[in-house]
Amino acid sequence: MFRLFGVVFLILILVACESRSEEEKEIEKISIDLQVTRFDKKFAQVTADNLPQLKAEYPYLFPEKFTDSMWLAKANDTIQQELNEEVEKAFPDFSSEEDGLYALFQHAKYYFPSFKVPHVITITSEVDYRNKVLLTPDYLFISLDTYLGKEHPFYIGLQEYLKKNFEKDQILPDIANEIAEVYVPQPDSKTFLAHMLYYGKILYLKDRFLPKVADHNKIGYTEEELKWALENEEEIWRYFVEKEVIFDTNPELYSRFLYPAPFSKFYLELDAESPARLGQFIGWQVIRRYMDKNELSIQEMLTTDAETIFNKANYKPKK
Repeated sequence: MFRLFGVVFLILILVACESRSEEEKEIEKISIDLQVTRFDKKFAQVTADNLPQLKAEYPYLFPEKFTDSMWLAKANDTIQQELNEEVEKAFPDFSSEEDGLYALFQHAKYYFPSFKVPHVITITSEVDYRNKVLLTPDYLFISLDTYLGKEHPFYIGLQEYLKKNFEKDQILPDIANEIAEVYVPQPDSKTFLAHMLYYGKILYLKDRFLPKVADHNKIGYTEEELKWALENEEEIWRYFVEKEVIFDTNPELYSRFLYPAPFSKFYLELDAESPARLGQFIGWQVIRRYMDKNELSIQEMLTTDAETIFNKANYKPKK
């Protein structure tokens, strides 16, 4: 009997892999119009003579409250010039990133046909790490000076949990996150479960948008942090169940287990060993289990309430 179950399980895996392979072939056929502008390079070369032309071409990057003399002063500022130099060193060529963007947008277009491919514009932002990427209906802005590598001198003084994701390989996951947030409805309940599954849905979309990207990059963990989460998945879930936090509406749980931080806060000795956002990690695993066990579209999953997903997922962490 156990052997029969094993054979059936193997067949299901093979069928799923074949289906996903056919899906990827269809995605590769999607043609999109990708436009990438290295505005960071254009601004690095700005002068009093060409500034009017640059402002006319990119008016949305030049707020009217700032005068031409202020823009020229910024361009000639030694800190800005150092930013320009360091970004040029790190990104002399953007072709590999463009290839990744093209594939990402193909996947977004496949799963959400209404998705409008934005005009991609690279900028410097004086290391505004709270807005590493910004997606609008028409544009996608990428602050390249927030992806120079976690050990870059520009980031001295910033906390390690922030710096670890100032790497090139986080550009695509950060952009995928911005796109996913457009399509994932905000939680319709204040329960910890609803918010946990909100982030789980976002991470599941990142699975679909970035099938070749490693899981630790999708969630913004180091490989060691993801390994810790996987090895302790059962204990994390047991804690949530035993402490009755799943249906709790205390917003303090968000900062303890969902938001960026040095670590998750169980108020136990192991806290310092744990990665932050373990609630997101568990939400991700619940959504994955739910989608594996139920035949439904991504759109149906996105509009399904948290309690229904929780009940039908029958989530049981791996031991």
